[in-house]
Amino acid sequence: MNKFSTTLLFIIKDGKIMLAEKKRGHGEGKLNGVGGKLEKGETVIQAMIRETQEEIGVTPLDYTEVATIDCLLSYKGEESIESMYVFIAKDYIGEVSESEEMRPMWFDLNNIPYNRMWDGDVLWLKHVLAGKKIKANLTFNIDNSLKDYKIDIIGDSYGKNR
Repeated sequence: MNKFSTTLLFIIKDGKIMLAEKKRGHGEGKLNGVGGKLEKGETVIQAMIRETQEEIGVTPLDYTEVATIDCLLSYKGEESIESMYVFIAKDYIGEVSESEEMRPMWFDLNNIPYNRMWDGDVLWLKHVLAGKKIKANLTFNIDNSLKDYKIDIIGDSYGKNR
């Protein structure tokens, strides 16, 4: 079984959340935060910053880790365990721009298009947006639909993310 770690960042500013549409590869067409796999020798923070710079052209500021999510999924016929470290940033430097991989968009926090996101995001993201720190386990079917989940609230992150 393949095991790997990834990062996921949501920028929240002025009552809005930035989501990015995946333009290619696994999850193409879905909206999500920005992030990706850790490279050899990289820390989680270094990977989160690098991936944000690569995917939307900005450097996150005032960020906090808010969730750890272990996902059991199948990709190209192979089962994998993805350990995802989720962050919220309240600011950034640089100019948001589209890349070959991601198309960033802002959405009102009261109108998040969960129907365009991964199955399961609506279940855990609402806790994070309410200021909770969570640990979750998600199991996906081969078609990427959610099969099973467990979400534990393990504390407060740093207040409501609005």
